[in-house]
Amino acid sequence: MKKILITTFLFVSIAAGQPEYISISSQPGAFSRMGFGARGMGMGNVMSAVKSGNLISYYNPALSVFQNQNSFQASYGILSLDRKLNFLNFTKRFSLQTKKTDTSDTKEDALMAGISFGLINAGVGDIIERDDQGNNLSTLSTTENQFFFSVAKEFSKKIAFGLAVKFYHYNLYKDLKSSGLGFDLGGIYSFNENLTFSFVIKDLNSKYKWDTVPILNQLGSQTQVDFPILKIIGVSYFYKKYNTLLAAELESSNAETTIFRFGAEHYLTDNFTMRLGLDNYNISNSDFPVQPSFGVSFTREVNNFLLSVDYAYIIERYSPNDRHIVGISVLF
Repeated sequence: MKKILITTFLFVSIAAGQPEYISISSQPGAFSRMGFGARGMGMGNVMSAVKSGNLISYYNPALSVFQNQNSFQASYGILSLDRKLNFLNFTKRFSLQTKKTDTSDTKEDALMAGISFGLINAGVGDIIERDDQGNNLSTLSTTENQFFFSVAKEFSKKIAFGLAVKFYHYNLYKDLKSSGLGFDLGGIYSFNENLTFSFVIKDLNSKYKWDTVPILNQLGSQTQVDFPILKIIGVSYFYKKYNTLLAAELESSNAETTIFRFGAEHYLTDNFTMRLGLDNYNISNSDFPVQPSFGVSFTREVNNFLLSVDYAYIIERYSPNDRHIVGISVLF
C-alpha cells in the first residue's frame, strides 16, 4: 500500500507539473530563450538591468549605451544529446554630442547612443534517418539561428531606450525551412549610481511559417506558429562595500508562465570574478525545471586589449549531462 501511495503521488505531481513545463518549452524559438554567453548564463540570465562589464543587447536592447569600450564576445556551448549552442556579439557606443556649447562640456556630459549585433547558433546533429522498415538511410541535422541588431539612445542620464530587430532562420529537414522577423523593446532607468531598473518586451511578431506540401504532397499543409511574447522587469544593485553585484528579474509570458530569476556577481580581485544564478523558477508551478548556475571569469590586459576568459556551468534537468559554456571577450 505504501508503494502504491508513493507511486500515485509521484504520478499526480508529474501530471500536474508537466502542462506548465510544456506550455512554453514546446513552443518555437526555445533555443533563443536559453540565454546568451558564459557571463549571462552563469549569472542565471539576470542581465536586463546590468549596465556594467561586457554588455549584450540580447538581454535588453537599451544596454549598448552603457558599454564603456568596444566589446567582442564569442562563446561555445558543450551540451549533451548532440546539441550545439554558440554565440557571437559585438557592442559599441558613441557620443551624440556634435559640438560644445559651453566650456564645461565634457564627453561624460554628452548623451550616448549604442549599437549591438550578434548571432545565436543552435542545432542537433547525428540524427539517424530510417525508413519504415527500420533501415538506416542517412544522418541528418537541424540548424536554427537568430541574427539580431539593436540601436539604443540615452534620453537623459537616467533614462535609455532601445530597439532590437531579430531575424530567425530554421533549417529543419532537407528542404523544409522557415524564417521569421521579430522585435524587442527595452528601457533602462538609473535611479542612482548603484540602483538600476529595467523593462523589456521580447519577440513581438516573431513566428515561423511552415509549408510541408512540397515534401508530403497532398498530406502536407501550411501552418504558422507564433513565438511566446515575454515581458520582463528587472533590478540590479551594486554593493560597493562588498564589491558585489546583485540582480533579479520577473518574466511573464502569454504561455502562462511567470518566471523569477536571481543572480550575483562578486569581484574577488581585479582579475577574477565569480558568479552564481537561479533561472527558470516558475512562480505559478514549482515543478518547473529550475536551473542553478555557476560561473567564473579571468581577466588580463594584453597590449591595450582587456581579454577575459569566461566559463559557466548550468545544471540541466531532463538531460544526461549539464551544460558547459566557454567563452572569450575582448574590450578595446
